[in-house]
Amino acid sequence: MSIQLAIAGAAGRMGRALIAAASGEADLTIVGGSERAGSAALGADLGIVAGGDALGVACVESPLAAAQSADVWIDFTTPAASLAALAALKASGVKAIILGTTGFEPAQEAQISEAAQHFCLVRSGNFSLGINLLLGLVKQAAERLGPEWDIEIFEAHHRRKLDAPSGTALMLGQATAKGRGVSHTDVATFDRHGATAARKPGEIGYAVARGGGIIGEHEVMFASDEEVIRFSHSALNRTIFAKGALAAARWAAGHGPGLYDMSDVLGL
Repeated sequence: MSIQLAIAGAAGRMGRALIAAASGEADLTIVGGSERAGSAALGADLGIVAGGDALGVACVESPLAAAQSADVWIDFTTPAASLAALAALKASGVKAIILGTTGFEPAQEAQISEAAQHFCLVRSGNFSLGINLLLGLVKQAAERLGPEWDIEIFEAHHRRKLDAPSGTALMLGQATAKGRGVSHTDVATFDRHGATAARKPGEIGYAVARGGGIIGEHEVMFASDEEVIRFSHSALNRTIFAKGALAAARWAAGHGPGLYDMSDVLGL
């Protein structure tokens, strides 16, 4: 049977990529899509919104209406919109949520954990296969390299991105901290400037760039006094994230409530 999908933020960059990628898959059917109040896409056919053929499904404002006949809800929007949708969808027949939204505040995390009691919730700051393999590599490097190796994380995204550092950069930092057996919160450094910016032993530093249409650039650098090792990933288009999210949707459709990530989906 075909898995019925509803897409949040259907007219956004990721929404359009998801609709386009799912439209060519025989085992997936787009049955709904939502957009924020006032969006020019409201009432338009989702296929046309995504730049393809008409699907016979209109874009609506209400997540509950969009998910009326959906099995899986895919959400790459904003923290406020995602949390509102999670609450509303408890009254729907949706069984699984694919959550790619980043930038949640610590106080909002409890709402995501609570939603995972109702849905199979697959959450990731990045659904790319390459990034998820990279997470394993940097964790192994951190496990094997001694404390004399400094760790720095660089990321760059388009000018419209709201949160910084990116969710992916934080995932990479958390992976290296886990590899070292330390708390990421204790060693992460997000701000260096002025006369007191000298590097502290053991810290994991972050640097952020925003500009143009950069889809996503990430690099983890391990530096000693004698050599430097760099692990990097470049996103060339948003299809990689859409394909990963659709793989997660297929996996989640067959699993019960709980909070999962792409390592579960990929069996890593």
